[in-house]
Amino acid sequence: MTEKQIEQLLKDYHWMINSVKIMREGLNDVGGNFTAQYGLEAAMPKAAGGHSDPIYQEFSRREKRWKKISDYEQKIKLVQDKIHLITVDREIEVLHWLLEG
Repeated sequence: MTEKQIEQLLKDYHWMINSVKIMREGLNDVGGNFTAQYGLEAAMPKAAGGHSDPIYQEFSRREKRWKKISDYEQKIKLVQDKIHLITVDREIEVLHWLLEG
């Protein structure tokens, strides 16, 4: 990693932690608007080119979120695995406040 990438990772650490927490809470919620159409709406032609199955769409949306969470967690772990390498008290304190946001 370049110095710029590491600097950006340290700046982004705080919001990534918060995002992972919020995204996980959101993915634990079950439900949604999965009502089937009936009457005339059910008989009308559907738009071509996409999945109309609401369960599949929800699965797809959640799968993308899990991939994003995994990406953030890898970056967070990278920082956490290297924290012990900082030994100077002043640098430890600065790093702490950077990570706190």
